Amino acid sequence: MGHDFDAVFRAELTELFRWRRDVRHFRADPVPGDLLDRLIALADLAPSVGLSQPWRFVTVDDPGRRAGIRANFEASNAAALSGQAEGKAGLYARLKLAGLDQAPCHFALFCLPDPAQGHGLGRRTMPLTLDYSAVMALHSLWLAARAEGLGLGWVSILDPEAAKACLDVPPDWRLIGYFCLGWPQQEEAIPELEREGWERRHASARLAR
Repeated sequence: MGHDFDAVFRAELTELFRWRRDVRHFRADPVPGDLLDRLIALADLAPSVGLSQPWRFVTVDDPGRRAGIRANFEASNAAALSGQAEGKAGLYARLKLAGLDQAPCHFALFCLPDPAQGHGLGRRTMPLTLDYSAVMALHSLWLAARAEGLGLGWVSILDPEAAKACLDVPPDWRLIGYFCLGWPQQEEAIPELEREGWERRHASARLAR
């Protein structure tokens, strides 16, 4: 027997999508452990190629490891700044590109290179579907977190190999991203990068063939 979602639910789901944000400014209030466990359990409901569930969540609480990630970010961010075009460099330097110092909860998301689960179904010709599956799990967690009032920030300006070494994970795991989770200082209807003039959202192009 199926489940029907009514117009009220669909409208609220649309609002959830609209209000999802990449958050960089967090309050210090802790994220309860049972809430984080619930979010990861919801992430496990995400679709994955061959039902492989190739994602692995690694929470990062150790101050030394957090400091290592912070140093990694600073070096990577400095390199990224040096590569910005002249018209964008000043704006890039003003952006707050990580919530690493404020967010109470840190975690990294990795993808297994060849999980036994799923028996290889669906990925022989497109192995990157494993990574896509991990991103689907992350997006599921992101929306679930937003529904709880939490904000999530994606820290992508990192050297992946240095991050893996810092977090002491198997060397063949692939880093999908490092994330900051917590209660946002304030909620904004417009994404920060759009408010700051970095970029604006565009409608997707659709081609007919």
